[in-house]
Amino acid sequence: MKLLRYGPIGKEKPAMLDAEGQVRDLSDHTADFAGATVSRDALARLAAIDPTTLPVVENPGRIGSCLASVPNFFCIGLNYTQHAIETGMDAPKEPIIFSKASSALSGPFDPVILPRGATKGDWEVELGVVIGREALYVSEDDALDYVAGYCTINDVSERAFQTERGGQWIKGKSAPTFGPVGPHLVTADEVPDPQDLRVSLDLNGTTVQDSSTSDMIFTVREIISYMSNMMRLQPGDIIATGTPSGVGMGMKPQRFLAPGDVMELEVDGLGRQRQVVESA
Repeated sequence: MKLLRYGPIGKEKPAMLDAEGQVRDLSDHTADFAGATVSRDALARLAAIDPTTLPVVENPGRIGSCLASVPNFFCIGLNYTQHAIETGMDAPKEPIIFSKASSALSGPFDPVILPRGATKGDWEVELGVVIGREALYVSEDDALDYVAGYCTINDVSERAFQTERGGQWIKGKSAPTFGPVGPHLVTADEVPDPQDLRVSLDLNGTTVQDSSTSDMIFTVREIISYMSNMMRLQPGDIIATGTPSGVGMGMKPQRFLAPGDVMELEVDGLGRQRQVVESA
């Protein structure tokens, strides 16, 4: 299934795409997509519905984040070989884990707003993984059985806040609108191999990131297993699994976001995003 949420900010409704690409309303079957409502059991109940019995939404308008909220918004740093090289840093021996504030969650076509004082806004297309079962001490062999689905994420960053202000990376990752997610939550059954997906991002019509999840240093299986041995993952948690090379920080000279820039990004089969940059 391809699940989505449509409507004005704060008033989104849950829906699915049918085989013809029509939006079908799911409001009579689920309150929204968040937490327990994106557990694997809850999604299995939705999958049993005949889409032709659902109301067609003729003009869905704005498409929101495919998740209404997240218990945790986790991120994996330096997880592509070529991205580690472009930053001049050694490839990590274990996954680098940090968080974005859950309030960074944003719609895939909403503007990205640079916060006050921002000087080094940056883009990061990423494969997002949504957890569908409580996961603790999970083996790598079983790890994908805990995935509800996948989505496209732009892990927008403010590099000066992230690297020049002390403390943890979360400071440069968490401004409102810095977490565009969606447009679709694609259930795990439709993604047979999360390590074989093209990830790309265009800036003002020019491709700056173009890679494959095969370049990940740590696979989705490894990430879930590793994290579950240190914390309890919950249904609805989201993990941004790292970005490939081509970020502004890695360019020579460096290139950072400015008002009016347009980012268009995509992960194969998971949908395309588009954001216009604004300033606060």
